[in-house]
Amino acid sequence: MQGCDTMVVGLTGQTGAGKTTVSEIFARNGFDVINADLVAREIVEPGTPCLNEIAAQFSNVIQSDGSLNRKALGQIVFTDKKQLEHLNRITHPYLMESITAKIKNSASQWILLDAPTLFESGADSLCNCTVAVLADQQTRKQRIMLRDDLTEQQAMDRISSQHGDDFYKNRSNYTIDANGSLAELKLRSLELINQIKYG
Repeated sequence: MQGCDTMVVGLTGQTGAGKTTVSEIFARNGFDVINADLVAREIVEPGTPCLNEIAAQFSNVIQSDGSLNRKALGQIVFTDKKQLEHLNRITHPYLMESITAKIKNSASQWILLDAPTLFESGADSLCNCTVAVLADQQTRKQRIMLRDDLTEQQAMDRISSQHGDDFYKNRSNYTIDANGSLAELKLRSLELINQIKYG
């Protein structure tokens, strides 16, 4: 972590809960956002050691141009928790190394680490405090189907591959209820930003 003048806030939550919206609100209010999903894409570019390890573990996930076939990999890991654990064991060390470097190189006093697997990866250890965005299963299912053009079953597979509310509540310093309207989510996010910044 950077010096004592830097505040690193970890943001996590279940798929479809509204984490991206909350991240955008933090960004508009002075936070330098490090998006772990984007970092995860960077570490699996063709020719990277991480992608080579994934190719050795999972068959038929590399496309003819040498890039990762995300859809094929997703179909494997979102329906089998053991395969998801294998993938996480491969990617997390590379992810942590890259995120640590980005935090170190940021010039901002306020950093938001937007990470779906914040706790599972151990990235919460890089943060001063953690925030989880939560919404009920029905809300998340509808959002995922709309956002990712998935069937109801595919959306439920993604949801069931993730932790329940208690996992996040027991580990996070703060939670944001994202069941309401966008306006309510913005208000709750702004209130939390003020609490984090000014106590």
